[in-house]
Amino acid sequence: MIIGVLKEIKANENRIALVPGGAEVLVQRGHQVLVEHKGGEGSGFSDADYSAVGAEIVATPAEIFKRSDMIMKVKEPLPQEYPLIRKNQIVFTYFHFAASRELTEAMLKSGAACIAYETVETKDGALPLLLPMSEVAGRMAIQEGAKYLEKFFGGRGLLLGGIPGVRPANVVILGGGIVGTNAAKMAAGMGANVFILDVNLQRLRYLDDVMPKNVTTVFSTPYTIRQLIAQADMVVGAVLLPGAKAPNLITREMLKLMQEGAVIVDVAVDQGGCVETIHPTTHQDPTYVVDGIIHYAVANMPGAVPRTSTIGLTNATLPYAMQIADMIDQNGHLQMKTMLTNSELSKGVNIINGQVTYKGVAEAFDLPYVPLEKAIS
Repeated sequence: MIIGVLKEIKANENRIALVPGGAEVLVQRGHQVLVEHKGGEGSGFSDADYSAVGAEIVATPAEIFKRSDMIMKVKEPLPQEYPLIRKNQIVFTYFHFAASRELTEAMLKSGAACIAYETVETKDGALPLLLPMSEVAGRMAIQEGAKYLEKFFGGRGLLLGGIPGVRPANVVILGGGIVGTNAAKMAAGMGANVFILDVNLQRLRYLDDVMPKNVTTVFSTPYTIRQLIAQADMVVGAVLLPGAKAPNLITREMLKLMQEGAVIVDVAVDQGGCVETIHPTTHQDPTYVVDGIIHYAVANMPGAVPRTSTIGLTNATLPYAMQIADMIDQNGHLQMKTMLTNSELSKGVNIINGQVTYKGVAEAFDLPYVPLEKAIS
């Protein structure tokens, strides 16, 4: 199989989908790996590092798209890449389709097999390819939010952990999954007064057992959200509905309850965000203000720490990339009957043969949903 690894072109995105060690493993298994020139530099990996393990350095993305059976990326394809994706080509990346009709329609038109990192799911319901970047994003949410609480950035002028005799900041975290848990760990470790909300009582019981005493678990309802954000200095949006658009838990009207200079960090922005007033921003221009509330909504937060993120991502994706590569026939086409027997990867197939095969994506845009087994028959 020919596997193409692109240089990311999203603004301020420095990650790459495969580290040299991962390329070496694929080459040793008999696959050909193409890496775009300078694709790994943002993460600290040179072309020489890839060449040394048997990968081929390719000058242009157009050549990689033309030659590759499978494209590995970090972020979703951008409009200038749409025309380069061809029928039956496999694209393996974070898609977050439910946040973009334009992307969804472009991939339907392409005829490609789109396997989304974020919906690959294990038997116990875990999302193994979303997990490492959720860990990074959850920890970064507190790091970034603490910065924007500083007066220089328009915040309330608070030190997250306070000092003796001065109260710490109140941090409200919406969602007790991987992002929320990591955000709570960081905020609690810095000394903040933390509230973490979820609708899953079993999860709240677990968090209550493992979190330090400055973390309070709260069952999430519109009433408790309104109560807590009125006291919040920082709010972290950490709600995830796999493959679907995030629900709006904080409305524009609710912003009036918050204190001027408070900070919202919406990690769910990739999936449309859980705050009504949120829209994606970039590392270069990360924040904006609505009704006196600072909104931080960088859609690729882990791109700010690409060395950590790239290694963590490859650790998770490489085993699945190897499984996909082993499903390719002599013509470079995915053997879909084999894919159906792989319960984890089959859930990652969001679009194939011009049809939506993931229910959350179909519902987001009122498109026909076709079960995978029917789409490939």
